[in-house]
Amino acid sequence: QVQLVESGGGLVQAGGSLRLSCLASVMFFSTNTMGWYRQAPGKQRELVASIDSGDTTTYTEFVKGRFTISRDNAKNTVYLQMNRLKPEDTAVYYCNAARRAFPSYNLWGQGTQVTVSS
Repeated sequence: QVQLVESGGGLVQAGGSLRLSCLASVMFFSTNTMGWYRQAPGKQRELVASIDSGDTTTYTEFVKGRFTISRDNAKNTVYLQMNRLKPEDTAVYYCNAARRAFPSYNLWGQGTQVTVSS
C-alpha cells in the first residue's frame, strides 16, 4: 500500500528541537523529491524544505539556518531536523513525495502536529 507516515511531532518550548521522520512506502524512492510542508490554523499550506534525488536542498527563508532536511534512501525515509524552534513554527507538518517520471506520483502524509510554547 502506497503511503507516507510522519512521526516525531510534539510539544516543545521555544528554543528547543524536534526531529520529524517520514517513512515513504513508494516506488523508486531514491529518484523522487521529498518535501516537508506545514499548515498553521487559518493559513494555507506552505513549503518548508525539500530535497531532490541528487540531495539538493531548498529551504524557505523563515527556516534557513534552523531546519535541516535529509534523506536515507536505504530506509525510504526523509527527516526534518528543527532547531531553535519558535512559537510561529507551530503547525501541522506534512510530508510530500513527488515524482515526475513514470510512474509519477504526488503523495501526502496525514500530518504531525508541532506545537512550540513561548
